Amino acid sequence: MSETYTGVLDRIVDGEQAVLLLEDDGDDDGAAENVPGEEPRDRTEAGRPTVVDELVVGVDTLPAEGRHEGAVFDVRVETDGTLLEATYRADAEGARRESARERFDRLSERLPDE
Repeated sequence: MSETYTGVLDRIVDGEQAVLLLEDDGDDDGAAENVPGEEPRDRTEAGRPTVVDELVVGVDTLPAEGRHEGAVFDVRVETDGTLLEATYRADAEGARRESARERFDRLSERLPDE
């Protein structure tokens, strides 16, 4: 039996091992199921996904285009922790980077002198 998660490449260690942070999406099968107009089910109150585990895999087991920090994947993991499949999601990575940039810009604005 396997579970599906969103995985984010947190870091690459010694050029050989990739550390993926696995995010919970709140579904029984691990697949994302967000309803338009509702809050995404995989977000905490702070608006960030909930990291439920980390998985260390060989860098060469990941798609070549996603072998960099911050890369987002759909990952399928066997219940024993073995990576079965990783699909790179450039669109999701881009959306996350843009969201982080917007959040940083909002936080870096000066408050009015009142």
